[in-house]
Amino acid sequence: MAFDNDTQSVLRTGSRAQASEIDQGLRTYMLKVYNYMASGLALTGVVAMATSSSDALMQTIYGSPLQWVVMLAPLGFILALSFGLNKMSTTTVQGLFWAFAGVMGLSLSYIFLAYTGASIARVFFITAGTFAGMSLYGYTTKRDLTGFGSFLMMGLIGLLIAMVVNIFLQSTMLHFIISAAGVLIFVGLTAYDTQKIKAIYSATDAAATNTKKAIMGALTLYLDFINLFIMLLRLFGERR
Repeated sequence: MAFDNDTQSVLRTGSRAQASEIDQGLRTYMLKVYNYMASGLALTGVVAMATSSSDALMQTIYGSPLQWVVMLAPLGFILALSFGLNKMSTTTVQGLFWAFAGVMGLSLSYIFLAYTGASIARVFFITAGTFAGMSLYGYTTKRDLTGFGSFLMMGLIGLLIAMVVNIFLQSTMLHFIISAAGVLIFVGLTAYDTQKIKAIYSATDAAATNTKKAIMGALTLYLDFINLFIMLLRLFGERR
């Protein structure tokens, strides 16, 4: 009996130690995800501000067909990272992520000409607070958000269709509805994607794979943040 009790005690101690190790590993992994995301956002902001301050550069980009290259290039980087992740080295994945963040800065430079600097800053901090709250919820909640995420993805598809339709309709009311719906969708996706990134950690083993998965997680949260920011800016931004 004493032997059994000692054995059970050892097993419990080992189980707690293993859980502690996993928790520490998960925190380190998520910190890496958030660091990549924050660095990407910082690079995007710097490039956007620098580009918008140069009249010649803005004219070169938005006064020629080059604007379509700048607008569509981020999608190319996302597809390359998504489909080529397993075949790429960690260094290549990192390089593509930084290149993507830089090109996004070029494509977002127009906001500094369309909206006042004060309103951009205000909306950015609103976005940061909202994002932090929902990401924390996604990280800590015990509720499975998989079904919720599927619903949000359907809403995202509908949102994209509505945006394409409104290119031709130019409806102010539809513009408002799209922006409001977009805020709700990306707020929800922030929590869902955070939980999904957390779950991916358990399926990650090698250090190189860990880093690549962290970069892809950062890319996902980066897109949630940027899209939430744009939707809020369309609602609350003060136009010049």
